[in-house]
Amino acid sequence: MIRKRCKYLFLLAFILTTILPTHGVLADTGPKPSMTFTFTGEPVTIVSGVLYECQQADCSDAAPLEELGPQRFYCDADGCSAIAYGFAPYHQIEIEFSDGVTRESNIFETAGFDSEYTVTVQSDGLLVEAQFSLSPNINPVSSPRIGIYIVLACACLLVAGSLLVAGVIFFIRRRSKS
Repeated sequence: MIRKRCKYLFLLAFILTTILPTHGVLADTGPKPSMTFTFTGEPVTIVSGVLYECQQADCSDAAPLEELGPQRFYCDADGCSAIAYGFAPYHQIEIEFSDGVTRESNIFETAGFDSEYTVTVQSDGLLVEAQFSLSPNINPVSSPRIGIYIVLACACLLVAGSLLVAGVIFFIRRRSKS
């Protein structure tokens, strides 16, 4: 009798696990390169914008940054930002402003993993300049290179500590044999 109940319970559990929905798995982890654009110059608000990515230095192969998962270019009234799985080497932005004029920027290069740019709004266009910081953000989550250095430093300390312990044990045993 107990065997028959176990068989039915197992069958019920099997059916329930096959028909009940399961939670999806998210595999998109880790930091992603980003760009932040701060606008100065003429006092106009941003309506919309497009970030063009280019492999060629003259941007003859310009294509808008695709929206894929978290990857996108977005603007609010005062500034724009972009996040991507990876950026092309060259870029150009095209921004529509509240005065009805759409302005295009100069061609600029990717400045780093978390790039910051100052955009000067002019009457005939946009001037994008990279902002470099002398004190980088030393956060392993936002800078993968720092994380690698930390792992290497820990590995070196582990090896050095092991060699020190092995040396102490070797000299203690040698002294006790004499």
